Amino acid sequence: MKNIDAHDDLYEELLQMDPDSKSEAFCCDMTFGTGGLRGIIGAGTNRINRFTVSRASQGLANYITRQFIKDPSIAIAFDSRVNSDIFSEYAAKVFSANGIKVYLYHEIMPTPCLSYAVRSLRCSAGIVITASHNPSEYNGYKVYGSDGCQITTEVAKEIYSEIEKVDFFSGIKYMANDTAVNCGKVVYIDPSIYTSFVESVKNQSVLYGDSVDRNIRIVFSPLNGTGKKPVLKVLQETGFTDITLVAEQSEPNGLFPTCPYPNPEEHEAMELGLNYCKKLGAELLLATDPDADRCGVAVRVSDNQYKLLTGNEVGILLLDFICSQRTKHGKMPKKPVFIKTIVTTDLAEKIAAHYGVETINVLTGFKFIGEMIGFLEHEGRENDYIFGFEESCGFLSGTYVRDKDAINAVILICEMAAYYKKHGITLVDRLEELYLKYGYSMNSLYSYKLSGLYGAEKIQKTMNSFRLNRNSFGHQKITEVIDYSEGFQMLPKANVIKYSFENGSSLVIRPSGTEPKLKVYISILADNRDAAKGIESKLKVEVESIINDEE
Repeated sequence: MKNIDAHDDLYEELLQMDPDSKSEAFCCDMTFGTGGLRGIIGAGTNRINRFTVSRASQGLANYITRQFIKDPSIAIAFDSRVNSDIFSEYAAKVFSANGIKVYLYHEIMPTPCLSYAVRSLRCSAGIVITASHNPSEYNGYKVYGSDGCQITTEVAKEIYSEIEKVDFFSGIKYMANDTAVNCGKVVYIDPSIYTSFVESVKNQSVLYGDSVDRNIRIVFSPLNGTGKKPVLKVLQETGFTDITLVAEQSEPNGLFPTCPYPNPEEHEAMELGLNYCKKLGAELLLATDPDADRCGVAVRVSDNQYKLLTGNEVGILLLDFICSQRTKHGKMPKKPVFIKTIVTTDLAEKIAAHYGVETINVLTGFKFIGEMIGFLEHEGRENDYIFGFEESCGFLSGTYVRDKDAINAVILICEMAAYYKKHGITLVDRLEELYLKYGYSMNSLYSYKLSGLYGAEKIQKTMNSFRLNRNSFGHQKITEVIDYSEGFQMLPKANVIKYSFENGSSLVIRPSGTEPKLKVYISILADNRDAAKGIESKLKVEVESIINDEE
């Protein structure tokens, strides 16, 4: 992909567009939501480029200066994607021109480092230029509040309202970065912030002095993103030294040449790392996505055989391990809290209850977990939070940041594996023990792409079809239907539907917040794998029948 914004050739791209491409590129302005902006890099109002980034920054600047009259400031980070560094510079130009002090990371940084900087530097807001795990043609613009948490629904609406008022050409203020640096309006973030972040991650250990076997052979891939530097530092400083990097994926590269879809949830992104594992006989494969907020895991189950763990499986393993260790060493708060999203396995709630831990369910998106931590903090209960996770490989065991943190996840997973190795079992062995104790759980996620000019319309029609009254679904009797668009238990309204069935299983349907996809989450509780597969298969068939009817 050519670096279209590093050179002045947006005009050239426009000349080469066919009518359909122009229609998609200019059919609308990019929508700004709780995930900020995310889209394909290129020319157009519905694309990520220097104009859409600058316009969003001007709208955000107007919001910040209205909310923070005295000494407003913002922290900026960027990842390894195409043009991330350039877009961060354009954002800095706009914020400094609007009288907002900019704290800018001078090199690529994981998303959790942005959250940490916002909190440490007491900034009014923060942004990170990233498209997380999306394909290489994407980039994005995520916004954080003064608490270091991604903005939630109401704030996103207010910021979007300000963005819509900004003219692309006459409504944006700019200040040259050299000028802004010389007059102190742009300051590069001191390396001590990064060092402090690493120490905070290391402090999340729950071993509490227990003897473990750190002689674990680990293969690690940062998937050409930001994870290499912090993950290696944390692992080596905590005694894990047998680490092999996946060489082809070790250096920052926004084209992701060996993993076009750099999502550690997907087998394709992990395949090269698995090949390394088989050659080396490694026990553990870890991979972080480009902005290092998601962590994927694979575990050796026999010679040359590896199991790729799902986010739900890693989450219940970590929840059980954290609860067990805190209980064993007397470190459990009096009123401990665990937070998960509504699409995350309900088995986690059973495990938490066993240890006397309260479960709080929130809407899909780690921003809602971060928001809930903030609510606990306002109640003076920040230390009651012990863990939170979402099924999409997002984990956090501390309150030092307010977003998922793959570096935190890596050290917890490695220490957990080292603990169980000392006791003669693997992570897969422990997972099977949990299923025997609490019941078998199967959790599936299916994504259905409905893109193109009418993609959004097709998605909404499909959601409306799921809202039709039904007594059963996939031969399962429905016991409850929750339409979150109507509001539920003080949660923000959201375009999400959940079916609950009499056997304890559930199905959740929602549009993706960042891609033209419909996401379907199926959670099955059954006596064994075969029974779970049978139930899941029938539910999936009916889901796809409804989606196909609307295409």
